[in-house]
Amino acid sequence: MNQITNSLKPQPVWRSIGLELHHDISQFLYAEAQLLDDWKFRDWLDILSEDILYTLKTTTNAQTRDRRKCIAPPSTWIYHDDKFVLERRVAKLETGMSWSEEPPSRTRHLITNIRVEATEQANEYQVFSNYLLYRSQKEKDVLVYVGKRVDLIRKDDSSSLGWKIAKRDITLDQATLISHNITVFF
Repeated sequence: MNQITNSLKPQPVWRSIGLELHHDISQFLYAEAQLLDDWKFRDWLDILSEDILYTLKTTTNAQTRDRRKCIAPPSTWIYHDDKFVLERRVAKLETGMSWSEEPPSRTRHLITNIRVEATEQANEYQVFSNYLLYRSQKEKDVLVYVGKRVDLIRKDDSSSLGWKIAKRDITLDQATLISHNITVFF
């Protein structure tokens, strides 16, 4: 038993937060998911900070020997957007002229395994979560996206939900994207 215990690597120090704060942040993420599923994109934009960085990439396939050496093949970056680009994407969807969203996709965002860590900044938290995004369109087009998100959120009383997203890093579990387009938000 001692050999096993001694061979474990030391774990990073966990900065515990209270249950009420964890619940508040979780409810914020669930409310955000509902905004996206209900196509309330203008309301969604309002909970993004002005300095947001919104990234989406695929995962990489690396051999075990390369992972041990910390060698990873490059990811495919799908989004690397700031607030201006996100606003333009929403504006395009609102025109009804976005051919890839006619008819509009039906989505369901499922957020789980939410873990919150305090940062060095007061009222700013790093939030780790897993997600499943179910997307259906027309009669037979169905896609499922699964992955992880790392968000930086800030307490902001000017926001309708009390929080703003300052950064979102999304990594799809898929190494190869099979979708004919990605016009939905994660």
